[in-house]
Amino acid sequence: MAKKYGVAFAALALFVVGCGGGGSGTTGSGAAETSGGSGSISISGSSTVEPISARVAQAFDAANGTATTVEGPGTGDGFAKFCAGETDISDASRSIKDSEAEDCTAAGVEYVELHIATDGITVMTNPSNEAVSCLTFGDLYALTGPESEGFGTWSAADGLAAEVGGTGGFPDADLYVVGPGEESGTYDTYVELVIEALAEERGAETASRADYEASTNDNVIVQGVEQNPTSLAWVGFAFYEENRDKVRAIAIDDGESGCVDPTNDTIASFEYPLSRPLFIYVNTSDLSGQTQDFVDYYLSDEGIAFVSEAGYVQLPAAELEETRAAWEAAKG
Repeated sequence: MAKKYGVAFAALALFVVGCGGGGSGTTGSGAAETSGGSGSISISGSSTVEPISARVAQAFDAANGTATTVEGPGTGDGFAKFCAGETDISDASRSIKDSEAEDCTAAGVEYVELHIATDGITVMTNPSNEAVSCLTFGDLYALTGPESEGFGTWSAADGLAAEVGGTGGFPDADLYVVGPGEESGTYDTYVELVIEALAEERGAETASRADYEASTNDNVIVQGVEQNPTSLAWVGFAFYEENRDKVRAIAIDDGESGCVDPTNDTIASFEYPLSRPLFIYVNTSDLSGQTQDFVDYYLSDEGIAFVSEAGYVQLPAAELEETRAAWEAAKG
């Protein structure tokens, strides 16, 4: 099956990392140690990408005596800081928006976008909710879109699902929806992939329903699913993988071959309909030696291996080389 990119390539507490081991060089797998002295690097943005960057920072700091800060308040909040020149690197689970890019330009912040991993937004429920195993985009729109406002049970969405091409037939059970807030790139991507086309077609607001439990903390979302037997939620794949004994993924109907479960293979191939790229953005207008060394290590064989350790899907070799080439060009 051809790739379905779905996205255009274009608050957790502050986490200070400082232990581990590691390498330098954009390729290769040597040690993380560099010739630079002690310093600091600031990273903010996506809570989805945060576990990768935190692991890279842990190894880099241990070898170099740096003090890298990694926080995950959300992609949008991260870009606000980045485009104000307050951070060196911005973690992102979506591409930068035109309005955000304009803010960067106005502030004199130049940057490079680096594709570092692939993720699959995982739709999930409580394991006890056996009545729901696969959903279409129409079903998801009927349950979580702007026209689902006020639906307190799954079955309340049956009529709307029928109107928008869903399968419906939902259980007559309480519907508890929990997910990332509007500051999150995961929220933006979910709206773009699942809601946007149907909302525009029907003249509705391009947004999710407002009456759901929103959180900046992916672990809180997982807890909400665990504690509510008939819940519905969406998070990054890694947070599902870490908690698959507490939650259950719902397959997504791709409209062609049927229901597709989120797995490393289906996400890597973009067969899973909610697959998406993950990025880091690096400020190149004020590129310090420490930041340059850090990104060199991030993209090295040893650094990029933290993608898998964090629970996400590594890029194919050819795509990783494209990312490395983009970085080399940005360094000049």
